[in-house]
Amino acid sequence: MTTPQSRSDAGLATSLRISVSRLARRMRAERVAQGLQPELSDTQLAALAAMEKHTAMTPSELAEHEKVQPPSITRVIASLEERGLIQRMPHPTDRRQVLLTATDQGRDVVRKVRQLREAWLARRLRDLTPAERAVLREALPILEKLSQS
Repeated sequence: MTTPQSRSDAGLATSLRISVSRLARRMRAERVAQGLQPELSDTQLAALAAMEKHTAMTPSELAEHEKVQPPSITRVIASLEERGLIQRMPHPTDRRQVLLTATDQGRDVVRKVRQLREAWLARRLRDLTPAERAVLREALPILEKLSQS
């Protein structure tokens, strides 16, 4: 739906920020309401999901992937390791580096949270018309591009 405010680039930016933030907040609230790792921050959960997806990453690769500074990712890694959700392993070719991998428990957390969020979102999508869902499908590559820039 086009509103007068979203016709300009500045208005579009405002409307998109509000909508995306609200959607993320709703998904986060659903995870907490279901009792799935409410003590993990979104940053911690995203880092864990990245390690689950990429199998093994160095701390630098993880920081780059998550678009955060090394000191921030160091705190995230320490917290996830303390909870037994990730583990460090020696790098096979560089003794100065370590590889981070999700543990079985960490992979289970990611799968459960992902299933919960996707089920919640699928229920919300059923409330939309086929045309509205088609618009969202077309917008996905654009949203992905924005999220990676």
